[in-house]
Amino acid sequence: MTWSIPRITTGAERLLLESTLDRNRAELINAVRGLSETEARRRLVASATTPIGLLKHAAVAERIWFQHVLAGVPESECDGGTTPRDPSFRVADDETVPEVIAEFERASERSRAIAADFDLDDTTTHPDLGEVNLRFIYLLLAEDFARHAGHGDILREQIKHPAPPITMTR
Repeated sequence: MTWSIPRITTGAERLLLESTLDRNRAELINAVRGLSETEARRRLVASATTPIGLLKHAAVAERIWFQHVLAGVPESECDGGTTPRDPSFRVADDETVPEVIAEFERASERSRAIAADFDLDDTTTHPDLGEVNLRFIYLLLAEDFARHAGHGDILREQIKHPAPPITMTR
């Protein structure tokens, strides 16, 4: 079963930005939902990237950008105690797919609540990038989550429908 957000194609800029981010959040969840614990942790690339790791990374990004950068919550007080220096693709052995999905959904919900108190042009200071506004945060995470949802789709396809071995003929 996939979770779907309707595509909004007209309206105010904020509505379009929020809708796009929510659609990409849903696609990240869809890439993981329904995978077994073993499948979700399967590494098919040289990096530590796994389907469940992509979702864990996105939850960390939500906390960093909305809680820490936008709302000014100290790193040590962000939900989950995650800081920008934590390896965000790491999933503990005792964490389950439903738990990581729920973690991401909680982080996303908290991000929506925080963002509701800001205008698109409200600025804050990122430690490396300098001044950023909410519009930039929405665009950055929509881009990041879309890219990772694509990664997740490819990993899921490789897990669920592996390609037959390639044979060389002369």
